[in-house]
Amino acid sequence: MKLLKLVFIFIATSTICAQNNSDEKYFRHLRYNHVSPYIQLVGTHPIDKSEASSTSHYVFTYDSSGRLVQIINNHYHTERRHPLASIGVYRMSISYSDRDEIRVFYDINNKRITNDREVYKEVFSYDKDGFKYQLVFYDIENKRMESSWKVSEYRWKKHQEFIVEERFNLAGEAVNVSPYFEFGTTGILLDKNDVPKGHYNLDANFKPKANSVGVASYQDTYDAHLNHVKYSYHDEKDDLVMNQWGFAYGEKVYDSIGNQIGLNQFDVEGKEINRRNIYSNAAIVMAEVASQQDSLDIRKKSLGYLVALQKMIPELMNEVMNDSLNKVTIGYDRNLKAEYANATTREDMMRFAESWNKANTKFPFKPNNQIEILDIYDRIANVKLVSDNWVEYLHLIRLDGKWQIVNLIWQYKDVERYPKR
Repeated sequence: MKLLKLVFIFIATSTICAQNNSDEKYFRHLRYNHVSPYIQLVGTHPIDKSEASSTSHYVFTYDSSGRLVQIINNHYHTERRHPLASIGVYRMSISYSDRDEIRVFYDINNKRITNDREVYKEVFSYDKDGFKYQLVFYDIENKRMESSWKVSEYRWKKHQEFIVEERFNLAGEAVNVSPYFEFGTTGILLDKNDVPKGHYNLDANFKPKANSVGVASYQDTYDAHLNHVKYSYHDEKDDLVMNQWGFAYGEKVYDSIGNQIGLNQFDVEGKEINRRNIYSNAAIVMAEVASQQDSLDIRKKSLGYLVALQKMIPELMNEVMNDSLNKVTIGYDRNLKAEYANATTREDMMRFAESWNKANTKFPFKPNNQIEILDIYDRIANVKLVSDNWVEYLHLIRLDGKWQIVNLIWQYKDVERYPKR
C-alpha cells in the first residue's frame, strides 16, 4: 500500500512538473500555406491569454525543450482555409519518438478524427542532422492511407537552393501537388526565416519547367505580420503568366488584426480583372429594419395559405408554400397511448387546396383570420396566425425576392381537444 501511494505521489508530481514546464502561446491566426506540408505550422498575430479569453484564437503548447506538443483550435472566423493552411480539427496532439514527429487529431469530445487532409495520423521523419525528409499518412488502425489528394507519402531532399518534393500514392505512383494543379516534382524555395517564397515545377534536371497551361512556378509575398499578401504565377523565364483560373497574380487585403477582408486579381499587365470583398464573421453588421413591402408580402403569403384552403385555390397554395415545406402538428397514437409529431407534406397541402373544403363546411362562411408578424430579419420571418380553428406559427424565407412558407407548426385553437397535462 505504501509503495502504491509513493507511485501515485510520483505520478502526480511528475504531471504537475510537466504542466509547469509547458509553455502556452496564443495567436489569432495560422500563417497561410498553399505550398506543402513541409512548411512549418506558425501562429501569427500573437495575443496574450487575457485577450484570447474573449476572441477567436489558437493555443500553441510547447514542452520544456521548446517543442510544439499541441495546438488547440479556438479559431472562429470563417474565411476560406486551404487544406495545407488549417489543422481542420479542435485539437492536434504532437509527440516525438526517435527522429519522428507524430501528429494525431481530436474533436472537442476527445474523439480521434481526420484533419483537413482527411487522414487520422501524420508521421514526419527527420534525419540525424534534423532535416525533415518524409511524411506518411495513417488511418485509425495505424495502416498507411491516402489523403483527400490521393497522397500517401511525401518525400523531401535538398538540391542547391531547393527543397525538392515528391509525392506518392499507396501504389507507389507519383502524384501531382494537388488534384487541381499540375505540378509533379517540385522545388520549394524558402527565405532565410524559412518563409515560403516560391514553388517550382521541376524537370529531371531540377530546372523549372512549364506545365500544360504555361505555369512553371507560383511565388508568395508575406508582410511583416506574416500575412500572405501576394501570390503570382510565372513561366520558365520568371515572367508573369495567366494561370488556369484566368489571372496572373492576386493581392490580399487584411484588417489590422490579420483577418483577410479583400482579394484583388490582375493580369500580366497589372490590369485589375477581379475585385471582391472576403466574408468573415470577424465583424458582422446586423441587417436593416425590414421594408414595408416585405411586411406586406409576408402578410399576403401567410394569409394566402388559409385563403387557398378556404376558397380552394391550388394555384395560390403552390405560390405560398416552399418546396421544402415542413408542416407539423400534435398527433395521438391510441395504441401506444402517446403523443407524436404528425407531419403534413406539401403534396398533401396541394390536394387539400383542391377539395378539402368542397362542401364549404370546414370554415365559417365569414372566416376570421388574424395575423401577427413576430419578427423579420432580412430574409427570414416568424409569423403567428390565428384563425377560427387553429393557432399556427409560420417561418417564411425570401428566395430570389419572393417570400414563401417553409415551416409551419400548428395546433387546434380549442385546447379541450387535447388530453389534460
